Amino acid sequence: MLSDQEQIVYNLTQLHMPTVRHSYEEVAGQARTESWSYEQYLLELLNLECEIRRQNRISRNLRASKLPSSKTFDNFDKKRLPAKVATHLNVLADGSFLNRSENILAFGNPGSGKTHLLCAIGHALIEQGKRVLFISCSQLVQDLLIAKKELELTKKLKKLSGFDAVIIDDIGYVQQSREEMEVLFTFLADRYERSSLMITSNLPFSKWEQIFKNPMTTAAAIDRLVHHSVILELNIESYRMKQAKKKI
Repeated sequence: MLSDQEQIVYNLTQLHMPTVRHSYEEVAGQARTESWSYEQYLLELLNLECEIRRQNRISRNLRASKLPSSKTFDNFDKKRLPAKVATHLNVLADGSFLNRSENILAFGNPGSGKTHLLCAIGHALIEQGKRVLFISCSQLVQDLLIAKKELELTKKLKKLSGFDAVIIDDIGYVQQSREEMEVLFTFLADRYERSSLMITSNLPFSKWEQIFKNPMTTAAAIDRLVHHSVILELNIESYRMKQAKKKI
């Protein structure tokens, strides 16, 4: 015959509520001292359980995101941003664009902060419980090619669809072969009006035919991306170049 305490621990284990299991006695002592109602005591335990689960979910999503840990808003110099870009930050960081399946497209010269900016937004989204993936364009293409050769492209696309936002870094930085272009376009089309993409590129749209090789495919890709999108143009001096000049 189990004691009341043993029965409580057993039931909480069955219910997969580890935080309540580890905290209920300590919180009960606080409840007695402060003369809490039963409802206050129960609410405190549930709040603890929910908060720990939220933190654990954020930790899991952060690991899965592959976001660079250093690229957050904490160490991003917002003063360098053009005024038009700066006005979008709060709206983008709150994640409401995800509900509309909108894309964020960041253009600018190397070193202008495109990647850091989108990663910082990605970190903010994860803090809100969203699932984000950061991946270079070249790595994404290779992963899709492997999946296609193994006849698992549909499965791969379904897995990627589980992310609320996919950050594709440096699209067009490495020129694609026709086969690579095809799987990249397939991925872009699969996300269209279903989930958000966040893309950085050194190439303006006028040069995207270098990526997709074919004028019609290029036009179709751009059309899907810009249909629901926020375009951020970071035409500013390279941060790395600026830091180098300070050392001279």
